Parts: sequence; structure tokens; C-alpha cells
Amino acid sequence: QIQLVQSGGGLVESGGSVTISCTWSGRTFRGYAMGWFRHAPGRQREFVGAITWTGGRTTIADSMKGRVTITRETAKNTMYLQLDNLKPEDTAPYYCASAFSPIRLTVALEYNDWGQGTQVTVTS
Repeated sequence: QIQLVQSGGGLVESGGSVTISCTWSGRTFRGYAMGWFRHAPGRQREFVGAITWTGGRTTIADSMKGRVTITRETAKNTMYLQLDNLKPEDTAPYYCASAFSPIRLTVALEYNDWGQGTQVTVTS
């Protein structure tokens, strides 16, 4: 059974940066795609970015390009989401997710397993 455990995030001042990690266990992730989403109260769940486990290729949401970096450390079974130049509207819980796919997936329904969520709160 796949488990995704998140850590990081927290309270950040506007213009600051934060990193969230997502560590998984349960199986090898070769051939998997990993994604990040956020879901602020009163808003729809929003795609942030995705990365392929095997090649490390990334896709970032157009609205967040230039402020998001997604990386992974295969030896640690861990993926990272770095958010830069944060704004108050970035405040939300952020979720990592996985799916067996050779391509980056941008739709939440395409993912099978999810982390527990990590809150990022940006103060103005």
C-alpha cells in the first residue's frame, strides 16, 4: 500500500519562500507521475505542478510559473515543492499525489494516492 507523508510548509511572510516535502513508501515509483495540488477554502482544487519519477521532467501550472520548483530525490523517495515570492492568495493546504503514468498529469481525478496535506499560510 502506498503511503505519502508530507512535511514542511507553515507560516510565511509575503514575498518569502517555503518548501514542502512528500515522502512515500509502499512500492517503487519507477513509471509513476507525482503531482502537487492546492485547495483553498471556497475554491476549486488547483493543479500546481507535476514531475515524472523516472526522468524528473516537470510541468508547472501557467499561473504559477516562475514561482514554483518541483524536484525529487530518488534515493530518499522524496519529492519537493518549493514556492517562491509567496502572496497571500497562495494560502491553502497543499497536497502531493501519485499515479502510475509515464506523463505528467494535471487533473486531480487521474491521481490515485494522496498525502495528508500541508498548510501554507502567507501573511501580508
